[in-house]
Amino acid sequence: MSNPIQNSKIQQLVQTQPTALRPTAPAAAPGTTTGPDFATQLSDRLKVSGHAATRMQSRDIQLDGAQWERVLNGVDRAAEKGAKESLVMIDDVALVVSVRNRTVITAVDQQSLKENVFTNIDSAVIV
Repeated sequence: MSNPIQNSKIQQLVQTQPTALRPTAPAAAPGTTTGPDFATQLSDRLKVSGHAATRMQSRDIQLDGAQWERVLNGVDRAAEKGAKESLVMIDDVALVVSVRNRTVITAVDQQSLKENVFTNIDSAVIV
């Protein structure tokens, strides 16, 4: 069953899907050694859903290691307060996060924030 996809639109979507969207970490200084890379450490503590990965890619949302640490800090604070679904605001990006599952559900950039309504959240964290 290795027939190629005949529908050109589906084929284009399949080819442009990210194989793995991982947060970028700042590069280490030359000659320094580090433990496991930041993306690996982050994936153990916070997941990015396929939907959120697609939104981040299509909206050109890129967070560096320090920003992801702030997001994690916000998720931890929301969890301490008993939150289940939280809106995490970081700089000019809004992330809806399942606190219980520690998963980013969706991401919205500043341009898309205007006149946007966030539903099914029980808390908001500004980091």
